[in-house]
Amino acid sequence: MGATQVQENRSEASAMSMRLPPMEAGWQRQGKLWSNLKELCALLRIPATSTMNDDDLLFQHVQFKTGQRIHTIGQPFDTLYIVHSGFLKTVLIDEYGNEQVLSFPMKGDLFGVDGIHTRRYASEAVALSNCDLVLLPFKKFTALGRTHIELEHAMYSVMSRELVREQSMVSMLGALSAEARVARFLVSLSERFADMGYSSKLFNLRMTRHEIGSYLGLTLETVSRTLSAFNEIGLITVDQRSIGICDADALRTLRRLPPSTTRNRQAAGRKNRAAPVTDEPSGAEPATWDQLMSA
Repeated sequence: MGATQVQENRSEASAMSMRLPPMEAGWQRQGKLWSNLKELCALLRIPATSTMNDDDLLFQHVQFKTGQRIHTIGQPFDTLYIVHSGFLKTVLIDEYGNEQVLSFPMKGDLFGVDGIHTRRYASEAVALSNCDLVLLPFKKFTALGRTHIELEHAMYSVMSRELVREQSMVSMLGALSAEARVARFLVSLSERFADMGYSSKLFNLRMTRHEIGSYLGLTLETVSRTLSAFNEIGLITVDQRSIGICDADALRTLRRLPPSTTRNRQAAGRKNRAAPVTDEPSGAEPATWDQLMSA
């Protein structure tokens, strides 16, 4: 089945939600296939008013498996997507098949907005894990805007939120060192996990180091080397794709890594502190983080 036909089937299913009898709609919702308007607002982290209590107005959920494409470049636009669970990437693909990662949508994020202007999606969205997405047909969204003005304004704020995030990334790429880019990326992920109600101190990277590098304008080797260096000096812990944030403030303000000799001295200092106390002289005290940053 082609991508266009799949999209048409989803749109038809979404339109059918408006015609379902209450009992059938309720049964479908128990299967977690539908969300009402208030649930949609909660997912997007926007305020819901008393005028949004229409439980007959339902939005369909669609599940995608890891690696599946949600939409492709040039595909006719008719739907916005809201992430209910899972992780994705949006990418541009050049004439040679090379990918440029644009964003990593997560729970509560809205994507597909780039299709509004030309009525065709300008990017491709791919599931990085099993995903549950809520479909928001654009015609339905514009109709809602006419009856719920406050919802329309709130949705524009969500779109603006995504735009500000992208602008922040562009600014970061032009102003920061490679190490600082990786540091800010980890801080951003930590904050986004916190917004989703998860731990901001320990999380798994759903994206590969190559995908992180594409997003940050770095090579895979630079990303891997920087993560290893952060681990060496105690800013993070790394266990394959599991990342532990040990010093978010230092990551947030980091400009460049200290020289490798200084990092080695710090690592040796940590080992000395962890070693049993003996009568032997312990040597020089290890450098503090402030000293390393001014080195």
